[in-house]
Amino acid sequence: MNVSKDLIAASATPLILAILKENDSYGYAIIKRVKEMSDNELIWTEGMLYPVLHRLEEQQLIESYWQKSETGRQRKYYRIKERGLEELEVQKRQWEVVVAALARTWSDRGDS
Repeated sequence: MNVSKDLIAASATPLILAILKENDSYGYAIIKRVKEMSDNELIWTEGMLYPVLHRLEEQQLIESYWQKSETGRQRKYYRIKERGLEELEVQKRQWEVVVAALARTWSDRGDS
């Protein structure tokens, strides 16, 4: 399935915050985790991910730090901050409202 860019953009913040709630991560690993969580339906690119990460950092929802990987290469890792955890809860409630409304709309087909 080809998920629309609008839907991908709308879901980026809660997905990233949820992934970082699990544990600190770096760009490629976040992209890979989104792909895994969506059963290969959501394919993110670096060009889509990094602007969102930078925006979340500017909003002080996440922070970054450099760390050596197992191969000795420096990687930029991201971690969720307290404000990010709070925002994740807000986003979660908002998505629950949207999903519930869609579910009701789709089940109310007027088959009478």
